[in-house]
Amino acid sequence: MDSSKQEVERDVFPYLRVHRDGTIERLVGTETVPPSFDSPTGVSSEDIIIVKETGLCARLYLPTLTTDDKKLPLIVYFHGGGFFISSVSDPKYHHSLNSMAAASKALIVSVDFRIAPENPLPAAYEDAWAVIQGLASYKRGEVDNCPDDWIRAHVDFNRVYLAGDSAGANMAHHMAMRIGLKDPLPDFKILGIISIHPYFWGKEPIGLEVTDPDRKAMVDNWWLFVCPTDKGCDDPLINPFADGCPGLESLACERVLVLVAGKDILRDRGKLYYERLMKSGWPGKVEIIETEGEDHVFHIFQPNCEKAQNFMKHIAAFVNQP
Repeated sequence: MDSSKQEVERDVFPYLRVHRDGTIERLVGTETVPPSFDSPTGVSSEDIIIVKETGLCARLYLPTLTTDDKKLPLIVYFHGGGFFISSVSDPKYHHSLNSMAAASKALIVSVDFRIAPENPLPAAYEDAWAVIQGLASYKRGEVDNCPDDWIRAHVDFNRVYLAGDSAGANMAHHMAMRIGLKDPLPDFKILGIISIHPYFWGKEPIGLEVTDPDRKAMVDNWWLFVCPTDKGCDDPLINPFADGCPGLESLACERVLVLVAGKDILRDRGKLYYERLMKSGWPGKVEIIETEGEDHVFHIFQPNCEKAQNFMKHIAAFVNQP
């Protein structure tokens, strides 16, 4: 066996290794399941090409309809995984989004964005933006361009939410900031953001990071792997509060739900996001919910526990506020 295939050049513990010959070895997040009808939740799913020009795909989740003409909220979802693992067909995400669609009675578009290192950042953000632009075109009534009957028939484009966990929550934030700062979509209104255990970071430790330098260093390594810029962990993509970053008052939505977990090393970044948003002059409403005694994205790994079920109820209530 070629020794270069065995020699590890970069260890992104505990998720990925890069070998000296360039081979990428993902240790988790590689399992897949096909779209299907989920009997426990009554949710149907399908995979579609959502941006024809690039072949960008998404998995759609449609809850059981009580009436054929009922229009549903739309949740555009970005999965987590540090920008370098997982996909829309990951069984853990598939199960979680079946539950979210059923609880919130919303149609979910889960975006299968490109991941690093094969596709370095900002590829993931570019894919997210392409999907939002495509959905905006459907809202304008360009139904001939709509790639899917579910979207055409069932979406209420006046109730659009951006959502994601971890890295996906980071992406949701940056999409709303892009709309508010430089690429307005006047006919495509984002009603709210669901920010689940958001992946924001920074060079200087805060909160739990101060007393847990090992996990601080681990998360540093994750970010520097996907975005090796000279700004490091204070790059504006990961630290929206670094010097020179735009103010949060430009966030293009009316409401934000921030969800954090008590044992999560990212907890204090989510709390800081909430605090800064409260003080920014942004005219919307933000709320924060902390799940005590749980760690990062616990609801995905323990979907049937009572706290995970309550978690989904919070999201459903947020989506269906009058």
